[in-house]
Amino acid sequence: MDISIVIALYNERESLPELLDRIDAVLTPLSLRYEVILIDDGSQDGSWSFIAERAEQMKQEEQTASLGRIRGIRFRRNYGKSAALFCGFEAAKGDVVITMDADLQDSPDELPELYQMIQSGKYDLVSGWKKRRHDGVLSKNLPSKLYNATARMVTGIKLHDMNCGLKAYRKEVIKSIEVYGEMHRYIPYLAKTAGFGRIGEKVVQHQARKFGKSKFGISRFVNGYLDLLSLWFLSTFGKKPMHFFGLFGSLTFLGGFACTVTIIVKKLIAQSQGLFFRAVTDQPLFYLALVALIVGMLLFLAGFLGELISRNSPERNKYLVDKRIE
Repeated sequence: MDISIVIALYNERESLPELLDRIDAVLTPLSLRYEVILIDDGSQDGSWSFIAERAEQMKQEEQTASLGRIRGIRFRRNYGKSAALFCGFEAAKGDVVITMDADLQDSPDELPELYQMIQSGKYDLVSGWKKRRHDGVLSKNLPSKLYNATARMVTGIKLHDMNCGLKAYRKEVIKSIEVYGEMHRYIPYLAKTAGFGRIGEKVVQHQARKFGKSKFGISRFVNGYLDLLSLWFLSTFGKKPMHFFGLFGSLTFLGGFACTVTIIVKKLIAQSQGLFFRAVTDQPLFYLALVALIVGMLLFLAGFLGELISRNSPERNKYLVDKRIE
């Protein structure tokens, strides 16, 4: 299989016929064997019925000019895009895997060039960049620019549109990462932390939505920011939690201890010289120092418990091996 096209969808029945026709029209003349994996994320508009009918039709036409086939996965309820992509990646058999959205805002005309960029061996992953968007400036354009600027700063990956649904991967990439929660926004970062650092970018067409409405609201930017922090923390300290909690716990404890000693020493000096002094418990700094001691100790214990959990994790020695010589 040359290409696997993974498409997560939710209530996109109206756009599916045109999308599949355009994919077939683009890939068949190139003599590329392809599969389209449609993951129905709990649709209620008849999307699955169409997928089943189209898959059966493609099976009957396997001996015709078309070199494609349709595969479908249906969820009992809406689980989200990350869950859909995880199942799609697990099922994909193509040497090159391409993800795209089902709403016709991603153009199938981009597929051949994305395929060639991966096949050239220069890239592990190529991400689309919707340089000219057809969305509202305040609702999507501006928040998207801020989000991508933050993502570039945190991840170190110089992509203009990390959340673009149109991406191409070497098969080894999608078989080596796990997409969960809402981490589909950060697949390039997941790939980078797995050792696939050859990440490229391609300017792609962004088309206005023909049918329905967007399934994502403004909350995705807040959730995306929190997911980015979680992913950064896990990739940096996931297997060495003591390096984070232990360090800050020790610094906080030492700061509180130093303040406590300073207060007591000042009191003893004043007392020895017969000067006026305030009781230790009357000084606000004493309580701040006490809080710092307790918080520092709790952070250190959190790091210690994290180390115990990490050392007993079944994935503590899970590493991706690229090649072997026996």
